[in-house]
Amino acid sequence: MVVDTHLTAVSPVTLSIVIPMYNEVEGIDVLFERLNTLISDMDDLCEVVFVDDGSHDGTWQYLLQKHSLHFETQYIRLSRNFGKEAAMTAGLESVRGEAVILLDADLQDPPELIPEMLAKWREGFDVVNMKRRKRHGETWFKRFSAACFYKLMNWLSDTPVHENVGDFRLLSRQVVDHINAMPERNRFMKGILSWPGFAQATIEFDRHSRQCGDTKWNYGSLIGLAMDGITSFSFKPLRLATYSGVTIGVFAFVYGLWIMTKTLVFGEAVAGYASIMVTQLFLAGVQLLAIGLIGEYVGRVFVEVKQRPIFIVAQAYQQHRSDKPFSVSQRQQLQANTVPNAFSYGSNKAPGPITNTVTAFNSAKEVNG
Repeated sequence: MVVDTHLTAVSPVTLSIVIPMYNEVEGIDVLFERLNTLISDMDDLCEVVFVDDGSHDGTWQYLLQKHSLHFETQYIRLSRNFGKEAAMTAGLESVRGEAVILLDADLQDPPELIPEMLAKWREGFDVVNMKRRKRHGETWFKRFSAACFYKLMNWLSDTPVHENVGDFRLLSRQVVDHINAMPERNRFMKGILSWPGFAQATIEFDRHSRQCGDTKWNYGSLIGLAMDGITSFSFKPLRLATYSGVTIGVFAFVYGLWIMTKTLVFGEAVAGYASIMVTQLFLAGVQLLAIGLIGEYVGRVFVEVKQRPIFIVAQAYQQHRSDKPFSVSQRQQLQANTVPNAFSYGSNKAPGPITNTVTAFNSAKEVNG
């Protein structure tokens, strides 16, 4: 059995498609079918990087049974569920293509738009943003809250985040290299993908309903993601606390002068208990809000200072188009993790990208031979 420690290819890869997956076993067949149909009509050499983010529904085991004659395949399995942002980071650190596209496994973002995205890239654009014109399958509250988030984010942040543009977008090689060089552990990818800048184009499309399975996001996790975005790309909440303190101080000073004037000049009695309680409760609320904001920033500084890896790769393998599919015995070895693997760590923990530190079945032909 031949085991190679480098994920390399003889021919240069033009396009890499990164697909993070978490409990997506129901949609794998449809996903492969649509990718095969699309890429079979393309002249470019493509690779698809599947990143299993600690699934427990058999996603990893079923992925190893799939094989395509039309594109190169990388299979990356994280040691546990680190979250979609970490899974996308793992994929970006492993790609070899000159252009990279992030695509969700649920097929809400149609892969059939990829040729149009590549055409924009060939025109000289480094980033092709895919803007959702309509969001089918989402409740009015989800659409409303998303719109409010984008408005708030762009008001607070110095880095513009394109409204109604998700993770589905194309990035050039130089943009990916700059993103991979970013060391932060708090990965708000919508902001990180927007931060490098470069020449950008936008394509509008109608987002479909989810094809298979259920969404893995709930409102709690979405609120947490929104907080990550705001605290990672803006100091304005801290400044708002300062501005609030100054405003309240000025108001209290003016109000105090007014009370003194009423008492000393007009002889009116000072209002007592109710006004004092309201003032104290208001000030306490402002103080707790400011402390909470400071705590959010301090907590994220704590995460950064520890410098734990963004993710850990438990297994990573590659198949070329010309390789034979993994045999039953090989799949059993891979699923049981009995083949030796080099563990890989995200965000500059390893001396190079994932592709230089993982163990791969690089030649299934020789393995089967």
